[in-house]
Amino acid sequence: MAGRDGGCVVPVDTPTAVAGFKKKGAGSRSWILMDSSGQENLMDVDKHAIMQRVQIHARDLRILDPLLSYPSTILGRERAIVLNLEHIKAIITADEVLLRDPLDDNVVPIVEDLRRRLKPENLSREENRYGNLAAHNDMETAEEDDSPFEFRALEVALEAICSYLNARTIELETAVYPALDMLTSKISSRNLDRVRKLKSQMTRLTARVQKVRDELEQLLDDDDDMADLYLSRKLSGASPMSEAGAASWFLMSPTIGSKISRASRASVATVRGDENDVEELEMLLEAYFMQIDGTLNKLTTLREYIDNTEDYINIQLDNHRNQLIQLELLLSSGTVCLSVYSLVAGIFGMNIPYTWNDDHGYVFKWVVVLTGIICAVLFVLIISYARHKGLVGS
Repeated sequence: MAGRDGGCVVPVDTPTAVAGFKKKGAGSRSWILMDSSGQENLMDVDKHAIMQRVQIHARDLRILDPLLSYPSTILGRERAIVLNLEHIKAIITADEVLLRDPLDDNVVPIVEDLRRRLKPENLSREENRYGNLAAHNDMETAEEDDSPFEFRALEVALEAICSYLNARTIELETAVYPALDMLTSKISSRNLDRVRKLKSQMTRLTARVQKVRDELEQLLDDDDDMADLYLSRKLSGASPMSEAGAASWFLMSPTIGSKISRASRASVATVRGDENDVEELEMLLEAYFMQIDGTLNKLTTLREYIDNTEDYINIQLDNHRNQLIQLELLLSSGTVCLSVYSLVAGIFGMNIPYTWNDDHGYVFKWVVVLTGIICAVLFVLIISYARHKGLVGS
């Protein structure tokens, strides 16, 4: 079979190729390979084997390392798309998908979706003939077959990450709203700590959603970056002599000839048109950009609700604080008046001989009564002045 570079593609037995492709080492990782012919292989390979297979640089493969905290990224290279979207770490070529950690709980649904969406055209028609798919699924499959392989794989990844982040947002909303309502009804340390933890989760989730949204927006703003993702177009328009150094690629992909022809048919509309025409990919990215933007709007609304609740709690606390200040003012005013009363009592209680103390016992009751009246009047005047100045509520 003729290859892209004019050489011959030697068929290789799949188990033998996979066994030879496995290299146990310190950098080995679990990958699943799914190609356009419907075949899939679970492999344990190191980064050098991946670099040779998809012909990318080490810095691009380092983005997919789960031990390194790289943000969400979609990179278009000459022969591959490097995809790092949260737990989705994949390398997409014009005829196959390499997905990392396929046994992870979050990745298993993506593998199942890839099996369904990347099903070969002949298998899909056969299932349709035997009635295994519904009518609306038939139309969906037909639409998917019109798109290049890499776009269908990219759409699966974008749909998965958007659905995943939207589900996390809905879970957070379900937990936040009751917690905020409970906090407004009863302000306690337990409720405050619960809301604080939920707010921290929301902040982290918002940052993750924002990064995915920014990455899609950056792609939509740059036509050159979107054009780099048209792998089938570049594969169809490549010169045979320019790919003489890809012998190892063909050895690992024995059905490359049929894949190239299929990729050519899938992208015939774009190949015949302008090479810079990115309308198909732009519509795909815009659809998921709107979806992730809606998720971000949910988180923004949730943050506003939390901020409003915090403002309400602060108003309540300020009101309680004002009430305490008013009570303190009343107690301070009463203390001042009683101190006047104590001053008079202390003066008359001194053990000093005065001539006017003799035969004037009736003065005691008048001193007590008059001093009490004066203190009460003084207290009323202080409170009246405070109310006049608005220091004490009416």
